[in-house]
Amino acid sequence: MNILKFFIIWLCFIPVAILNGGMREYILVKAIGKEWALPVSGITLSVCIFLITWLLLPRIIKLCTFKECWLIGICWSVLTIAFEFAAGLADGNSMTELFNAYNPLTGNLWLLVLATTLLSPVITKKCRLP
Repeated sequence: MNILKFFIIWLCFIPVAILNGGMREYILVKAIGKEWALPVSGITLSVCIFLITWLLLPRIIKLCTFKECWLIGICWSVLTIAFEFAAGLADGNSMTELFNAYNPLTGNLWLLVLATTLLSPVITKKCRLP
């Protein structure tokens, strides 16, 4: 496995997530309201993460086993959680506010984003490669 390449793909998620958050706050909230903007944004980010994985990963995943694909997904998920907490705390959010993102009853689909991050390498390997 080439860890650096997998890390670079994960780094592609960050600007997409930031743009997605900006789109949510400046476009979706005004267009459909905050109640709907949050779940739509979660779905949009999940689709973007899957598409990035689908487009970039097959070139380097050819020689990976399914076990390694699971490891990639786990690493990406852990990196995502760590980044989200680090950025959130640096932005002045409390731990309670950060943990609220994990409650889908609030309309936040952050768990869907994490599930997509975890499963995208495995799904890509299964669907795109023999």
